[in-house]
Amino acid sequence: MQPTIDALLPIHEEHPEHPRVLYELGGVYDTAGAEATALSFYERAMERGLTGDLRRRCSLQYGSTLRNLGRIDDSLRAFARARAEFPDSVALEAFEALTFHADGRPNTALASLLVLLAEHVDAPDLERYKPALRGNADYLASLDAEDDDAHPETREGIS
Repeated sequence: MQPTIDALLPIHEEHPEHPRVLYELGGVYDTAGAEATALSFYERAMERGLTGDLRRRCSLQYGSTLRNLGRIDDSLRAFARARAEFPDSVALEAFEALTFHADGRPNTALASLLVLLAEHVDAPDLERYKPALRGNADYLASLDAEDDDAHPETREGIS
């Protein structure tokens, strides 16, 4: 990724506050494995007014990078904000499931993926089972909710 970074840095020098440039540079650093560096570019891109699909993509990459850096609570909050802003984004929901898993909530992670299947996959052999998928998703999510109720200290700071 170094050649791409080298190509983007002069553009960044010329347009240091342009949200698209900040986002693209963040993505390149992220891909290169410099996730901590990528975070600041993602944050600045969103603060500087990145909009539309690029903002959705940036939000997803930001939340994922937080998770990869072990900042699980921050990742959960980032995904919650992004999903509120982009409620129809299947990709955000799928990557949020990875954060639920990293947070020790495998039932919630699987439940959210079952809901994604039921709501967004159009396959003839799946149609009759969508109510069952939703029912199983509710059940699985309740298992983690019961655990959260038994151990509220593990959920502090999560909205």
